[in-house]
Amino acid sequence: MSRILIVDDEPQIRRILSTLLAERGHETAAAESGETALLMRAGFRPDIVLLDVNLPEMDGIETMKRLLADDTRLICIMMTAYGSIRSAVEAMRIGAYDYLSKPFDNDELLLTIERAWKMRCLDNEVRTLRKELESRSGFTEIIGIDPRMREVFRVMAKVAEANATVLISGESGTGKELAARAIHRRSARADGPFVAVNCSAIPRDLVEAEFFGHEKGAFTDAHESRPGKFELASGGTLFLDEVGDLAPDAQAKLLRALEERKVTRIGGAKPIPVDVRVVAATNKDLFRAVKSGRFRSDFYWRINVVSISIPPLRERGQDLPLLLDHLLDRFQREMQSDVKSISPEARRLILGYAWPGNVRELENVLCRAVILCDGNVITADDLPPRIRSEEDEEETDTPAEELKLADAVNEAVARVEKRLIASRMARYHNNRTATADSLGISRKTLFTKMHEHNLGAKNNYELQITNYKPE
Repeated sequence: MSRILIVDDEPQIRRILSTLLAERGHETAAAESGETALLMRAGFRPDIVLLDVNLPEMDGIETMKRLLADDTRLICIMMTAYGSIRSAVEAMRIGAYDYLSKPFDNDELLLTIERAWKMRCLDNEVRTLRKELESRSGFTEIIGIDPRMREVFRVMAKVAEANATVLISGESGTGKELAARAIHRRSARADGPFVAVNCSAIPRDLVEAEFFGHEKGAFTDAHESRPGKFELASGGTLFLDEVGDLAPDAQAKLLRALEERKVTRIGGAKPIPVDVRVVAATNKDLFRAVKSGRFRSDFYWRINVVSISIPPLRERGQDLPLLLDHLLDRFQREMQSDVKSISPEARRLILGYAWPGNVRELENVLCRAVILCDGNVITADDLPPRIRSEEDEEETDTPAEELKLADAVNEAVARVEKRLIASRMARYHNNRTATADSLGISRKTLFTKMHEHNLGAKNNYELQITNYKPE
C-alpha cells in the first residue's frame, strides 16, 4: 500500500489517523509541524501527505508549496476546520489533491485516500509504459499503448526500413504527419530532406509548377528558375498530405513522375532524375472514391503499397491519460509555466469527452488551459464550455417567439445556475459547504436552489461528523 505522512500539530489527530490508516495496511509517519515534515520527506519518501492547513509558524499551504516544489507528483490532501475552508479551497487551486473538513468522517477519509492512491498508481503505470514504449518501438514522437496503436507501431517499424510508398489514413487531427515524420526518421533516408505538401492548398492550375518546378521565363511571373517539391525531396521523403484532394489530372502527372523517377520543369526540355520515397496521407475513404470514379485506381494502388490506419482518439482509451500528461509536460517546458497538474474533476471531464478533433483538439484545449490557469492546477473552469457540457441549451416548453423578455431572462438564469451548481458540486465532491463558499452564497441558499433545479438532494449529501472532536 501507500506511504502516508500525517502533518498536524494536535497529537490526538496524529494518533487517530496513524492507527486508522495502519489498520488498512498503509505505512504511516507523523510530523507535528511543517518544518518537521520537510525534514522527514527525504527519509520517509511519502506517496501521500495529509496536511493540516492551520500549523504553527509555517502554515499548511506554505508547507505544501515547498513539498511540491521538490516532488510535483506528491499528493497533498489538506485537513481543515470549518473556519478555514477558504484556505483549503485556495490550496486546491495551487496544487492540493483534495481536502477534508474537521471533524472528518472515517469513510470519507479512507475513500479520499483510496482515490488518491489509485491516481498515484496510474501515474506510475503511465510513466513505466511510456519508457517501455520508447525503448521498444523507438517512435518517441508518438505516444500510445493502446493495442491498435501498438499494431500501428509494428507496421511503421517494418515499413520504415523499406523503401515502399505508404498511405496513412485517419481522421483529421490524429497525427498522420507525425507518423510520416517518424517513419522518415527511422528510415535509411533520415539524413535526407522531409518535404511536406498540403495537396488541398494547391490551386489546380499550379499543381505542375509546385511539384515539378519551372524554368526562368516559362510563364509571366517566372522571373527565375525554381525547383519543384520532387527535386527538393530527392534523397529523402515527399509527404503528400490530404492526397485525396488532388484532381484526377494532377494524379496522372504524379503517377508518371513516380513510375519514371524523373520530372521535367515547366519550360524545361531535359528530364531531371529524382530519388524520392512518397508517404501520402488522407482523411477520406480513397477505396470508396476509387469505386465511385472520383480517384484514379492506378494512382491509388501506386501510393498504397503499405497502408497504415491511425485510430481516432475516442477509440484509444488507454492512450488519453498518457497523452494528457505528455502534453502537460511539453507545455510546461515550452511556456515555462508554473502549472503542475490537472484537478481530478478536470481530468474526469477530459477523459469523458469524445474529442472529435482528436489529438490536435486535445493539444488546443490543454494549451488554452495552461494559458488561462491562474494557479498551479488546471481546474474544470479552465476548460472550454464544450468540454464541461455547457454548450447545449436545454429545451423549454414555450417557443422562443412566445416568451416575454422577463421570462426568457429567468429561464437563461436558471439554466446557468443549474449548470454552475452541478459543476461545483462535482468539483468539491458533493461538499455543500465548500460549494456554497466557492459560489459566494449561504448553505441554505444553495440547498434551496438545488431543490429548485432538482439536483438530487439524496445524492448530494452532507458530510457527517462521527469521529474525532477537538479538545
